[in-house]
Amino acid sequence: MNQNRLSIFALGGVNEIGKNMYVVQYGDDMIVIDCGGKFPDESLLGIDLIIPDTSYLEENKEKIRALIVTHGHEDHIGGIPYFLKKLNVPIYATRFTLGLIELKLDEHRLTGDTKLVEVHAESELTFGEVGVSFFKVSHSIPDCLGIVLHTPEGNVVHTGDFKFDLTPANHQHSDIHKMAEIGKKGVLVLISESTNAERKGLTPSEEMVGNHMDEAFLRADGKIFVSTFASNVNRVQQVVDAAIKTNRKLALVGRSMVNVVQVAMERGYVNIPEGMIIDARSANELAPEKVAVLCTGSQGEPMAALSRLSTGNYRDMVIYPGDTVILAASPIPGNEKDVSRIIDNLFQLGAKVIYGSGSTTGMHVSGHGYQEDLKLMLTLMKPTYFVPIHGEYRMLHHHRLLAESVGVEKGNTFIIKNGDVVDVENGIAVQTRSIPNGDTYVDGVSVGDVGEIVLRDRRQLSEDGMVVIVITLSKADRKIIQGPDTITRGFVYVKDSEDLIREINRLTKKTVNDLQAENVRQWNVMKQSIKKSVGHYLFTQTKRKPMILPVIIEI
Repeated sequence: MNQNRLSIFALGGVNEIGKNMYVVQYGDDMIVIDCGGKFPDESLLGIDLIIPDTSYLEENKEKIRALIVTHGHEDHIGGIPYFLKKLNVPIYATRFTLGLIELKLDEHRLTGDTKLVEVHAESELTFGEVGVSFFKVSHSIPDCLGIVLHTPEGNVVHTGDFKFDLTPANHQHSDIHKMAEIGKKGVLVLISESTNAERKGLTPSEEMVGNHMDEAFLRADGKIFVSTFASNVNRVQQVVDAAIKTNRKLALVGRSMVNVVQVAMERGYVNIPEGMIIDARSANELAPEKVAVLCTGSQGEPMAALSRLSTGNYRDMVIYPGDTVILAASPIPGNEKDVSRIIDNLFQLGAKVIYGSGSTTGMHVSGHGYQEDLKLMLTLMKPTYFVPIHGEYRMLHHHRLLAESVGVEKGNTFIIKNGDVVDVENGIAVQTRSIPNGDTYVDGVSVGDVGEIVLRDRRQLSEDGMVVIVITLSKADRKIIQGPDTITRGFVYVKDSEDLIREINRLTKKTVNDLQAENVRQWNVMKQSIKKSVGHYLFTQTKRKPMILPVIIEI
């Protein structure tokens, strides 16, 4: 293959939900699309966020021309501050998306160091031999774009997240005519999201949710609490409209909700009458039927507002029997248990809880296209090659079947893993190579410092606790002066396990004396021997494997 080939790969977002990052490269011009994060599961103890491994991009930083962001959801912008600390490249995004990115840059003190360029559906850009244009798509957040990359090999289309909603809440319609024009000119490769590839039919319209929201507000007697994603500005506007119709004031609860609504108001994406917004404490002074509360926590996050309200631990507000709580978001896969726990707590408080996405009372519709939406996109674009993204393997598989059903040739769909590279040369696409990829863990202020060994230790500590054995040796003859003394945490209760502790001390003493008799004096050998003998004994007695930490002091 020559150097001027077209290459397409993902560093996150395939065979997973979240952490989206895709790269299109022609020759020495590399365009990065999105830079998201994803939240950890319960096995990643102490980890705050997972972001893509960008080591390959760092090695080729002189080729990166731009980071183009399709929209402002966390799984597409969550990794940007960490990316910029290593690769300070210009960011191109729509007005609302830039507002959300700026919030993150402020938090990480990166404002002013980064070139932010506003784009819209009619923008045209050129990066070396690659031209870029855009088209409007509908999603569950304002200002979403699909991207067309014009390369000498042919056009590559990245759809972004989309559905075809003919009655969107924000009146931002998908530009179907422009998509058809793009398809007529020829699409070499289509890169399209697969989140709902298993779900038949068309995605329901946002209009349905607005009607259900109005009905719920009209029926409610006490306070109304609505929990949704802060970034779902369409839903925020629907709550505002319902509150206006029922003469209720609106309190915003949760830091991200306050910040995002502020950005949306400043940039004209949500219309809230002056004087309608009140703070949580002021809400307590009004009659319950005059108050609506918009809060974070729809995914069961333990420290978010809804979780604390459900346990009565929110300082400024209380949910009373008869209040109505609306969950206007569906659980992200993996969050179902946490959301169910909150719903149970709310029912125990005596609240009326409305949740789910049914057609009769549903307060949420997906922002991702169902099968008919995906087939329509494929039909409009008529690609030669197809790369399904943004989904777990079964979703990518179903999307491939949909593509074949509307005319994409069998064998022309590439189901890739993160790091797999699809190379196109002279109109022929192959997938034969991979690049370094993986997960980078964010833990507090550290990024990438926590690896599998640290996580293994955390899992061991959380499951079986630890045993610390302290022994003092003479520096002159290496004989035991004091100890062994055994301390346990999270393993056994010492007062109920005196025989076990005595045997640990006896085994430790015997191990040290045996090593001295063999004239073995290295600390690391002594520690490993203690861990081995004590560990074997504890497993035979308790069938548990605590972390064993020998501490040897020489005086």
